[in-house]
Parts: sequence; structure tokens; C-alpha cells
Amino acid sequence: MAKPEEGAFKPYDIRFIYKKGFSEDLAYRIGRGFVDFVGCKNVVIGRDARKSSGPLFEAISRGIMDQGADVIEIGLCSTPMLYFAVANYGYDAGIMITASHNPAEYNGFKLTREQAIPIGQDNGMLDIKAKVLSKGFSKPTREGKLIRRDIMQDYCVHVLSKISVIDRMKIVVDAGNAMAGYTLPKIFESLPVEVVPMYFKLDLSFPNHEANPLKFETLKSLQARVVEEKAQLGVAFDGDADRVFFVDEQGSIVPADFTTALLAEEMLKKHPGSVVLYDLRSSWVVREVIERHGGKPMMCRVGHAFIKQQMRANDAVFGGELSGHFYFKDNFYTESGVITMLRMMELMCRRRGKLSELVAPLKRYHQSGEINFRVSDREAVLAAIEKHFSGEKISHLDGVKIETNEYWVNIRPSNTEPLVRLTAEAKHPETLKRVVDEVKRVVEPFLVKEN
Repeated sequence: MAKPEEGAFKPYDIRFIYKKGFSEDLAYRIGRGFVDFVGCKNVVIGRDARKSSGPLFEAISRGIMDQGADVIEIGLCSTPMLYFAVANYGYDAGIMITASHNPAEYNGFKLTREQAIPIGQDNGMLDIKAKVLSKGFSKPTREGKLIRRDIMQDYCVHVLSKISVIDRMKIVVDAGNAMAGYTLPKIFESLPVEVVPMYFKLDLSFPNHEANPLKFETLKSLQARVVEEKAQLGVAFDGDADRVFFVDEQGSIVPADFTTALLAEEMLKKHPGSVVLYDLRSSWVVREVIERHGGKPMMCRVGHAFIKQQMRANDAVFGGELSGHFYFKDNFYTESGVITMLRMMELMCRRRGKLSELVAPLKRYHQSGEINFRVSDREAVLAAIEKHFSGEKISHLDGVKIETNEYWVNIRPSNTEPLVRLTAEAKHPETLKRVVDEVKRVVEPFLVKEN
């Protein structure tokens, strides 16, 4: 019978429902297993404002120190702040205590090596899991110590160094009662910007809405407030502030691939001829914008660990994902909601245009959005799709992607649920409908019937 903690180890992080006692014991063993596997002499630890984050910090710190490494405590922070601390100061490793946008009863750990390189299922998570479950830790040669470090001032200098021009403007910012509300006030002190704050008070029971801007229903209050305030921009962060979405002055949501296209153009002005990565579910327009501005477009699979690895391998200057993660070479190849926001504000000031006007030329194609299917056999679905479209150009970068001159369609397995996810785009709406209907017919025999 599987131990209950086995399910806590996910492809990209560790996540669980907090239970007093059980979770502290697990956290202690994760601390020991992490140090034993990585072989680090020090570990930076940051945490979000969940009630359980304090007890989990105490437990995982004890495990780290008992295994012979020092703990660098940076206290409350966003995930990008943790990445900054690890990479900027040259520490060996880092752990962020957070469950991002998950409900208050959840918590977890994001693990990184030196330079904020993420640890996932392909580069150590399974080894750490094995050590944690077996309690097979090597004998430490020393006792670690606790060192406290305040990084806020250095972090603000770092993110503000990424921009040079921001004029007076009015923006509405929805922090979702989460960690962006902790980091942003200090940053805004240095900018000539009128900020209308929404839900900046830390409360990770999320009393107003889930801090997940990928769910567009969570943006309704922001959309209304932008219009009401006659603001030029609306900004929404997720729970740990590594993702961000934008709303234009008309209250319309800007899709993340359009944000990728806009920022790619700006990054290529500063770094001509560079590689730019884009999520394979992105609109054709992203590739077109990158090429038009002299960049080298490179498609990437979904997931931050894969994107960061591919960015480093190809010296990419920038990368964007449909989930609202945006990655920058000059931010240690990591994502940052705050840097993305600042660069979007700078872009608007440089081009002296309304965001809706900057986005309008990008609306060239017709998109399906993400459609999820709960299926009995994900691999069989992918094989059936590939067989059905066997005469077309097919890519296996992430699931199956079919591309023709008139449309593309991607169907990929979820990393976290028994689902396959469909995304499609076409030059004409009738083509889009036909292709989506075609895929639905192929998937139908594999659907799990709801009770």
C-alpha cells in the first residue's frame, strides 16, 4: 500500500494538504533528503503568508541543518524573490514554501539548485522522494546554522534596473490577497505611477477570489475597476507572483501569447537577432512578430523546468508561456510577474499607445482556447489523433501537434490530471470549428463518462 506522502511529489514541485504533525515530519525529511541529494552547503528558504508556512519553515529548516547545511532565511517573499536570492548571491540551493493559488489548506515546496535551476521529475525530484520515503540519509559531517537575511532592498534595485522609461500613468493592480501585495508597495514607491490597489492585504484564504489569473472569471472585478477608474492598464498576479495577466484600458483581457509577442518585440530591440522561446500553444502571430523583428523563434513544450533548460541551452533572451509565466535571461532565466509588469508599462510609454491599440494588429487568427477532456487512456488518444491526421505535418514536442497552412491543433496530456488538453488555431472560423469537431469525434470513444 502506497504511503500517503508519496502523492505529494508532483512533476514540478511538492504539494499536499497540510496536516499538523504529519506535514512537519514530512517537511523535516524533505529538508534532509534535499541536502543529501543536492550536496549543498547552504539553502535559501522563503515562504508565503499561509498559516502553515511558519511551522513548515521550522521543520524543513531543522532537517536541512541536521543534514549539515546552513539555512538562509529570507522570510515572507514571492517565488521570484526566492529565485533572485539564490542566483544573485550565489547560494547553493533554494526552497520556496508555497502552494501558489491553491486553497488555504494546501502548502508545498518549490525546489531549486544553484542559479535558481528548478528541480523536477527529470532532474532529481524522484531521487529526493526515494530518500524521503526510505529515510535513507547519509551521516552529516557538521551541524548547519540559521542565518537571517533581508533581501527586499536589493530585490527592488534588481527589478527596477530592468526599465529606463516609465512616464506618469494610472494602473489598477489586483494582488489577489497574495504575495504580490507584499512586494509591490516598495517597488511602486520609486515610480511616477498612480496605483489603484485591489486586494493587497495578505490573506491566503483568498476571501475575494482565487489568485489564479489564468481563470479569466477571477479577473472580472479587475476588468470593471480598470474601466471605472479610467486606468491605462490592469494587472493581475497569481498566489506567489510568478505569473501575471494584463487587462487593457477597455477592460479586455490580453491573452498571454499576445503579451509574449509584444514583449518579444521590445526585447529584440535591445538584443537584436536573439532567440525567443514561445509555448507551442501560442498563436502563429508570436512566431511572425519574432521573425519580423529579426529574432529567432523557437517553440518549446509546456512547463517551467523545460523552458528554463531550453532557454539556457539556446541562450534565449526571453520566453513566454500561455499560463502567464514570462522568463528573462537578465533575470537568471527565471520568470517574474513584477519584471513583466514593469516591462509592459515601459513598452506602453515608449510606444505612446493604448494597450488595446497595440494588441489589435495581433488579432489575425481564430483560437479555440484550451478544451479539456477527461479520458481513460491518454496515450491511446494521442495515437488515435496521430493516425487520424497521418497525412499532415506532425510534431511530438509536447503531445501531438498537427500543422497545415490553414490551421494547427495541439493535443497534449496534462502533467497533473487524467486529462488531455486541446488547443487549436485557424485562419478562418469555419475551419477552426471543423477541426475542433473532428478532434472531438476522435476523442469521444475514450471519454470517461460522468456519473
